[in-house]
Amino acid sequence: MKKMNQLVFTAIILGITALSSCKKDDHDHDHDHDNQTGTVVVKMEHVWGMNNAQFSLNSTLVHPMNQDTMTFTTFKYYISNFKLKKSDGTWWTHPESYFLVDQSNASTMNLNLGSIPTGEYTEMSYTLGVDSIKNVSGAQSGALSTANNMFWSWNSGYIMVKAEGTSPQSANGSFAFHLGGFSGANNIVTQKTVSFSSNALTVSHDKTSEIHMTANPAKLFHADPLSAGTMVMMPGIKAKSIATNFYGSFAFDHLVE
Repeated sequence: MKKMNQLVFTAIILGITALSSCKKDDHDHDHDHDNQTGTVVVKMEHVWGMNNAQFSLNSTLVHPMNQDTMTFTTFKYYISNFKLKKSDGTWWTHPESYFLVDQSNASTMNLNLGSIPTGEYTEMSYTLGVDSIKNVSGAQSGALSTANNMFWSWNSGYIMVKAEGTSPQSANGSFAFHLGGFSGANNIVTQKTVSFSSNALTVSHDKTSEIHMTANPAKLFHADPLSAGTMVMMPGIKAKSIATNFYGSFAFDHLVE
C-alpha cells in the first residue's frame, strides 16, 4: 500500500510538471507572437497639376491655372511624427520620425517606418514640417542636420519646404521659395490624418507593406502666379499661404501588402 501511494504521488507530480511545462511553452509562444513585427514604408510620389502629370526636376513645366512656365532645380520638404492607428483604437508611434524628402534623391521618397507590431491598422497620422521642439533643440543630426541646408537660425528654425528654379515669368529669371515658421500666427507646421478607407493596412511578420501617397508641387503657385512674386525667404503671411495650398495637396493613394 505504501509503495502504491508513492507511485500515485510520483504520477501526480509528473503530471503537474508536464502541465506547467505546456502552459509555459504556450505562454512563450504567445509572447513571441505578440512581439512579431513587420516593415511599413511610406512611398511619396510627386505629380503635376490636375491631370497628375509627371513631376521632375530640370524639365519644363506649365502651370495648369496661370500658364506660367517653370523649371524646378530644387524641391524638398520635411515630413515627420508618423503614427498608425490599430483596429482596436490604440496608436503606434514612430519613436524618431523626421524625414527630408528630396526630389533629387529617389531613395528619400521611400520613408521606412521600421519595425511595426503586426496587426490591422486603419489610419495614419503625420506632420508636414518640423515641430517646435525640434526647431529650438540645438544642433540635430540625420535629416535634421544643418548640413542639409534646410535651416535658417535658432530663432527662425527649419525651412519646411524649399522650391527653387527658373522661369521666364520671373523678373530676374528665377524663383526661390523657402517656407517656414513654427510658432504664432505664421506657424505652417500641419498635422494630417489619413484613413485607409474600407481596406485596413495589414502588417505581417517579416513582410513589407507600402502606403502610397501623392503631393502636387503645382499647388505652390495657386495663391499667386510667379509674375506676382518670385521670392519668399522668411516666415510670414505669404509663406503660410503658399505652404497651406501645397500641404492641401497631400493625399493617400493606395496600399501594397
